[in-house]
Amino acid sequence: MTYGYVRVSSTDQNEDRQLVALRKCKVAEENIYVDKQSGKDFMRPKYLELSEKLCQGDLLYILSIDRLGRNYEEIQKQWRLLTKDIGADICVIDMPLLDTRQGKDLMGTFIADLVLQILSFVAQNERENIRRRQMEGIAVAKARGVRFGRPGIASPGDFGQVVEMWEKKQLTFQEAAGQCHMSKATFYRRLREYRLAGGTSGGGEKAAEEKKATTKKAKEIRESLQGREGKGTGL
Repeated sequence: MTYGYVRVSSTDQNEDRQLVALRKCKVAEENIYVDKQSGKDFMRPKYLELSEKLCQGDLLYILSIDRLGRNYEEIQKQWRLLTKDIGADICVIDMPLLDTRQGKDLMGTFIADLVLQILSFVAQNERENIRRRQMEGIAVAKARGVRFGRPGIASPGDFGQVVEMWEKKQLTFQEAAGQCHMSKATFYRRLREYRLAGGTSGGGEKAAEEKKATTKKAKEIRESLQGREGKGTGL
């Protein structure tokens, strides 16, 4: 049986070039396994499914060695597993020297192993370079003030009223968060920010106004009492 394996690093990358190459090798569509995942290791669902299905004498096509993976030691390990333990053949389309159907004598095996080690090293080295460039790019962007991740959810205009209703137990916490179109975690963060910014618990803005009025009334009473005491002293 003939199989094909395709890997791209993320869901937004296009696998068409690899598929075209496999179709040219007459690999049936139902025997092509596609993973959209990093090549840092081999814990990929379709690859694991394929490795379970391969039998002695089967042939596996891949476009290039870095499509198999980008981890030097793991590539060597998986190559031995597929070719030695299972007994399948592998053909790397863009590197004719990596075709285990050819050169099965000692010299052919030596050359194939040597090429495999070199290309495995190149694959891992490229992965490390890509990661380093990504980290450098992120650092430069952060230095310019670029923010990563999803944009924050702004509090609605009636946030204070919703908080007040929740504090009066007219709404559950989950209902209050839902009314603001937020997750419970986001609602809690916005609630904390709201209170730090001056929002009050136990009645929100209304409670703040009542406190202000009470303070004013107390001041008026105190001044009135002081005036009476002054008149009494004068007599």
